Amino acid sequence: MARDLYQELGVARGATADDIRKAFRKLAKAHHPDVNPGDKKAEDRFKRASSAFEILGDPEKRRKYDAGEIDADGRESMAGFGQGPFGSGPFSQSPFGGQGGGFRSTGFDGVDLNDILGGVFGASGGRGGGFSPRGADVRARLEIDLADAITGAKKRVPFADGRVLDLTIPKGVVEGQTLRLKGQGGAGRGGSGDALIEIAFRPHSLYRREGDNLIMDLPVSIPDAVLGGKVEAVTPDGPVTLTVPKGSNSGAVLRLKGRGMPNAAGRRGDLLARVTLTLPDAADPDLEAFAETWRAERPYQPRRRG
Repeated sequence: MARDLYQELGVARGATADDIRKAFRKLAKAHHPDVNPGDKKAEDRFKRASSAFEILGDPEKRRKYDAGEIDADGRESMAGFGQGPFGSGPFSQSPFGGQGGGFRSTGFDGVDLNDILGGVFGASGGRGGGFSPRGADVRARLEIDLADAITGAKKRVPFADGRVLDLTIPKGVVEGQTLRLKGQGGAGRGGSGDALIEIAFRPHSLYRREGDNLIMDLPVSIPDAVLGGKVEAVTPDGPVTLTVPKGSNSGAVLRLKGRGMPNAAGRRGDLLARVTLTLPDAADPDLEAFAETWRAERPYQPRRRG
């Protein structure tokens, strides 16, 4: 059965020239021999896609193919030119170069394959021409403090190859986010790879992050909880005084707007201070006597929450 060049590229017969170009770009990136060294199947797939694009990527050759004037190998249908996969007629020139089997970056008539591939491989100056992949990416993991994500910071990041690179931590960076330093990876004939740094957070003694909000526990004395009062709270921007409403229970939340984490748009979330009723550090006989009287005269059962 004759090859269908449209099926080779995975496009419909009515595909636009741009659709054909994009389909070939995708296949070339996935199956190019420099990306799959020693993989004969990938090399064969790349050759078939390239020969399909050699015809469908050229308006005149595509017209002749659609009209049945040439076959899938570019040979005139009734002339019987050639025997090889590219024949020996006017369309017999292989896009893969001549002797030696090297791959050329300009093997298509009027089309620069390196341009089609978006410069991914880079032209090789080595024997036989062809493409060269860019260098490998290098990776590292960096632990930062919560404050670094709030205000932004500059850090030095060591890599396994012994290099140390400077990294700018943007405001609002999140746990697990990967920051990229372009061109700072391994060297390659097609260009250098990138340095990829995964961000991790050290545990904070006061705050827990929930999205753009920060959560903290706010110790409150029994008198302030019963009568209401003023309590100092530590925020990422410095200490502030909060008003504890009269009759506050543990778990009540006091919200400080704009004191949380910045997001990608630069807006900050809130700081949520959860009231935690706290007894004095040392035993107080008067408080104990009052509690005994209260329990005897005014017993009550706290409601179960949650």
